[in-house]
Amino acid sequence: MRIALLGGTGDIGEGLALRWAFHSDHEVVIGSRDPEKARAKADEYEAEIEERGVDTKITGFENAMAADRADVIVLAVPAYHIADTVEAVEDSLSEGDILVTPATGMKRDEDGFHYHRPGAGSVTKIAVDAAPEGVPVVGAFHNLAAGRLTDLDADLGIDTLLIGDDESAKSTVGSLAEDIDGLRALDAGGIANAAEIEAVTPLLINVAMNNDGLHDLGVRFD
Repeated sequence: MRIALLGGTGDIGEGLALRWAFHSDHEVVIGSRDPEKARAKADEYEAEIEERGVDTKITGFENAMAADRADVIVLAVPAYHIADTVEAVEDSLSEGDILVTPATGMKRDEDGFHYHRPGAGSVTKIAVDAAPEGVPVVGAFHNLAAGRLTDLDADLGIDTLLIGDDESAKSTVGSLAEDIDGLRALDAGGIANAAEIEAVTPLLINVAMNNDGLHDLGVRFD
C-alpha cells in the first residue's frame, strides 16, 4: 500500500515514515507545502533506512501530489492546519482513499499542557467535516512520542487507539499500525469518542515533563 504523510517533514511524520519504511514493504511518500523540502527529507529518511541494510524507496512531493499518489493519507500537521490541509488536497482525493489524523489541540500555561477542545468537538471531527464525501477519516497515532518513533533502536511496546465511523477504513489503518513492530492498534469506537483520545496526549506530556526518564513514554493497555 502507498502511504502519504502530509507534513511528513515534521517530528511525527518522520517517525511514522521511518518505521513504515523500516518495518514494512509499504511505499512511503513524504508531502510538504514545499516540494524541495519534501524531496530533501525523503532522501534523508531513505539514506537512514538503507544504512541499516534495508532497501527502500521514499519519495517527496508537494502535498497535493503526494496525496494523489497514495491510498492512505496521514495528516501529520498541527491541529490548526488540519482543515486547510484537507482543503488544499481535496482535488487529489478519491473515493476509497483514507485520511488519518494524529493531531491534538493543546495549549500551555505555567502549570503545563492542557487539551484545547475545538468547537467541532475534536480535531478528528474537524478533519471529518473538511473531508470530501466518500473519503473516511480515522483518528490514530495521537499518543505516540515522536522521539521514540524516530529512534529505530527503541522497542516500542505501546498501543495506539483508533477512532472512526467507517469500520473498513479503521481496520485498514489498524493493520498499517501493526505493521510497525511493537505497535498494537486498539479500537476505541467512533468519532464521537475522539476528544477522550486526543486529551491523553497533553497528559502524557505533563507526566514526561515532571518525571525523569519518561521523556518518550507511551501507553500500553493490559
